Amino acid sequence: MTFAKGPRTARRSALRTVLSAGLAAACVASFAASGAAQAAEIGKVGLGLPLLTSPFWESYNKYLPKYAKEMGIDILAPVNSNNDPAQQITDMNNMVNLGAKGIVVGPIDSAAISRALDNAAAKGVKVVAVDVAPTQGTVAMVVRADNHAYGANACKYIGEHVKSGKVVQIMGDLASVNGRDRSEAFRACLKNYPDLSLLEIPAAWKGDVAATALDSLLTANPDVKAIYMQAGGVYLSPTLQTLRRKQMLFPAGDAKHIVIVSNDGIPQEYDAIRRGEIDATISQPADLYAKYGLYYIKAALEGKTFKAGPTDHDSTIIQLSPGMLEDQLPAPLVTKANVNDKNLWGNTLK
Repeated sequence: MTFAKGPRTARRSALRTVLSAGLAAACVASFAASGAAQAAEIGKVGLGLPLLTSPFWESYNKYLPKYAKEMGIDILAPVNSNNDPAQQITDMNNMVNLGAKGIVVGPIDSAAISRALDNAAAKGVKVVAVDVAPTQGTVAMVVRADNHAYGANACKYIGEHVKSGKVVQIMGDLASVNGRDRSEAFRACLKNYPDLSLLEIPAAWKGDVAATALDSLLTANPDVKAIYMQAGGVYLSPTLQTLRRKQMLFPAGDAKHIVIVSNDGIPQEYDAIRRGEIDATISQPADLYAKYGLYYIKAALEGKTFKAGPTDHDSTIIQLSPGMLEDQLPAPLVTKANVNDKNLWGNTLK
């Protein structure tokens, strides 16, 4: 049986409803105020992008505001240095002048960036380096994957799928530790496959340079059996266009197919794997670079420190040199067998 509420009971019920709503609103307001206070306490964080002509860095850039919001970090608008080391130094100094208390930056030149790092340190500004480790200067953390493993794993894949012949390595910028690490590791590994011979293209992360050099190389060496691209974000399209123009692009399974392994893990590479145009790529974690770049800059601004050893996010912190630590994030090999894995960041982009 249901009884109708009397006037007094109705008033009490309405009062409880108002109080509950007010309490909920107060909690939300308190949470928001707490987040704002936390952001104000650690100060503004500057974001330095090496370039935005690569789908990899475009993707990284899209993750930054998402994770900054989740962590309650007040960020300045990201600055793109257009692959110019001198401009990157100017950009970082400008961020310091704008009042940034911390900076997350993807270094273009491992040595040149030391000038900006020294200026930041002199002003008490913390810096986290993403993707590339500086060779000098002070950073709170380097967030990076094992670039030696990139080169070695690409070589192993090619060595297992090509028994003999010429292999082309399209290299990155050798002024960057990434370009050096990948190149050196690929060369060292290839010595384990004496029937493979190496041809190299120094392309400095520039797609047009890679395309022109590859065109000439293939004219002189039409019997190339494999290609290793150190950065799919800048080399994928020019390489495939060059092969297509020279009528040398055959799908995997065809006797004339050139085995191609890339680095980055962008959606365009996954599509190329599905079409059989390339065979594999190594997924460089753009999402985790953004997430942990911001994580470590926030920690640095809060006075936290870290030491070498395993982390709680499936990676390992190593000591690069005295006072410089690097969190080496996982970077899986992606082939046709796992290209549709929904856990790969390249399959999560809308």
